[in-house]
Amino acid sequence: MLGSNLILDAVDLTVHGGESVALLGANGSGKSTLVKTILGLLPTRAGTVRLFGHDVTERRTVPWERVGYVPQRVGAASGVPATALEVVRSGLLSPGRPFADRGRAARRRALEALDAVGLADRAQDHVQVFSGGQSQRVLIARALVRSPELLLLDEPLAGIDRASRDSLAVTLAELRGRGLTLLTVLHEMGELADVVERAVVLAEGRVVFDGPKGELVHDHARHDELGHDHPDNCEHEHEHGSTEPAVHHAPVLTTSVRQAGGVK
Repeated sequence: MLGSNLILDAVDLTVHGGESVALLGANGSGKSTLVKTILGLLPTRAGTVRLFGHDVTERRTVPWERVGYVPQRVGAASGVPATALEVVRSGLLSPGRPFADRGRAARRRALEALDAVGLADRAQDHVQVFSGGQSQRVLIARALVRSPELLLLDEPLAGIDRASRDSLAVTLAELRGRGLTLLTVLHEMGELADVVERAVVLAEGRVVFDGPKGELVHDHARHDELGHDHPDNCEHEHEHGSTEPAVHHAPVLTTSVRQAGGVK
């Protein structure tokens, strides 16, 4: 910590196309700060972040249409009456395209995104009547409407019930099967364990583990046997099956963050 700002220190991370990576750690470990730094929403004090080979500090050069972001859920429409279709269409908007959510093509793309998360039949329903899990899937559809290659999700399991978490896991598994690259912030892997291939654990702003999910489980067990504290509190991951290795492509994300500050 430096004053009231959380600092990321020496976070070196590369995510290749086709990977499904879980970013794990306790509250305050720096997970959300790292995601916001990746998106260029928080500045690095030292180091670099590149998306598809472009430095995020040079925002105009970054192909943002290739990146989808699902923030922590606070309500799909933030209190504004809107249908699921309207929320998803809003994902097409950008500073240079203020009317991109209009027209037949935008409607078609939004319906396709809703279909990808299993909610095409609820397109005209107001999101205020949706469950937490359904609202989360609407937000994922809003991120998918631009057909991104990299999807970043910040705590998608938070605040939703077990059935909704199971449904979300099915959705993300299907997206991964289509070749989408996933970077998912999680407190623990839980129902997404079968979707995750690789785990990156942060503690106090540093990477303390980066490797296959199975190695994290074994490392957890070894620390428990020795009576040591483990850097992450992922529990009972051994109950889930392993994920088949994906075919990886060129890096879509590289970070070499020496120091960055912001919120947790």
